[in-house]
Amino acid sequence: MGVNQEDILAKSKEIGRKRRHVRIRRRVVGTTQRPRLSVYRSLNQIYAQVIDDTKGVTFVAASSLDAAFKSAKGKGNIAMAKEVGSLIAKRAVEKGIKQIVFDRSGYLYHGRIKALADGAREAGLEF
Repeated sequence: MGVNQEDILAKSKEIGRKRRHVRIRRRVVGTTQRPRLSVYRSLNQIYAQVIDDTKGVTFVAASSLDAAFKSAKGKGNIAMAKEVGSLIAKRAVEKGIKQIVFDRSGYLYHGRIKALADGAREAGLEF
């Protein structure tokens, strides 16, 4: 049995992302005044949550699986990510959160991650 090169590449990409995430998390810490906006991206979905790391509390969360997006079939991933960003920003502003720190979780600031950040900025969050 030979070694599948695609499996090795997929594993090494994920290991690299996790290493970058650890490096980022050394510096990016959410506080009560400036909570952390953490992003997770899967192949088909995108998730975001606003977290206070000092207390270990999640203030708000949103994802592309929310009930608000049930009728949004056929939207592209980037458009959906921008809407998720604006939804989490609306929920955070309702809780009185205006300023955050952005945790991209080791992903490149490009594509869906950038679209989510842009949507959150447009809806009123400052990072």
